[in-house]
Amino acid sequence: MSRSPIPLVDSLGRRHNNLRISVTDRCNIRCFYCMPEQVQFLPRAELLTFEEIVRFVRAAAALGVNKLRLTGGEPLVRAHLSELIRQLADIPEINDIALTTNGVLLAEQAADLKEAGLQRLNISLDGLREETFQRIARREGLQRVLEGIQVAQQLGFEKIRLNAVAIAGITEEEIVPLGEFARHQQLELRFIEFMPLDAEGNWQQDQVLSGATIRGCLEKEFGALVPANRKDASQPAVDYVFADGGGRIGFINPVTQPFCSDCNRLRITAEGKIRNCLFSTTEWDAREVIRRGGEDHELEALLRDCIAAKKPGHGIDSDEFVRPQRAMYEIGG
Repeated sequence: MSRSPIPLVDSLGRRHNNLRISVTDRCNIRCFYCMPEQVQFLPRAELLTFEEIVRFVRAAAALGVNKLRLTGGEPLVRAHLSELIRQLADIPEINDIALTTNGVLLAEQAADLKEAGLQRLNISLDGLREETFQRIARREGLQRVLEGIQVAQQLGFEKIRLNAVAIAGITEEEIVPLGEFARHQQLELRFIEFMPLDAEGNWQQDQVLSGATIRGCLEKEFGALVPANRKDASQPAVDYVFADGGGRIGFINPVTQPFCSDCNRLRITAEGKIRNCLFSTTEWDAREVIRRGGEDHELEALLRDCIAAKKPGHGIDSDEFVRPQRAMYEIGG
């Protein structure tokens, strides 16, 4: 296929170069904000193979995609994930590969992942108390996550970021300890507002622990937070640095401060459906094209149709918001 000079730009001029790839819907814990306690996972034959994922990424890279993030489910439960990373890193246009993980299996896999070409890690850490961990994850595992963080630091990943989902009535007491932990470990921390993507449909507006509230708690304990320069206009977080030089912290506020105007992300689910938004209610079937022997120009057409249909925003803060039928684990974080 000849390389198209026309990038993936939507009707609002947002240029899309960031692809999130869900490699599995399976997970080894059961965080209630992401998936149900009892779940029927996709048959393995329905998941994209590594070869199919690489085929799709090559088509997307020809249209300007150069940043990848592997998600799930929990991506580290997908066997031989480092081999996929190795193949993706060999695509000339790709210059950034990141992974979002719950960290439970990270200690044993981190070295292989880094050697294969993984550059950055986002590790979920919603709290530092086992009680909080189990209340959210409905499984044990906090110590394994902390071990994974330690191993990743020792291996020298380019960037390790901690992600904490903030839930009113559950995580308030974790805010300051997480801040202290990140400062002490010299890690970037981001708090993420609880979004309506839980599988059991129990999300309520009053469960949202806002970024502004969290910032106030941190400033009361550690002093002023100073707005940081925005390195990338499309990043979802609003970043701050501690005035005393004690590190960087970010707030992802999709509910109270939507950041859709600069969004540059598209997604492909584990079974090969392209989505232009985490909250999209429409999908485009890349697996169908690939498995019937379709050509790259057909994948290009799907990608362009998907981006052309992208809405100005997700609309959580609107009375017209329509909640997607899929939960987070089915979409990819």
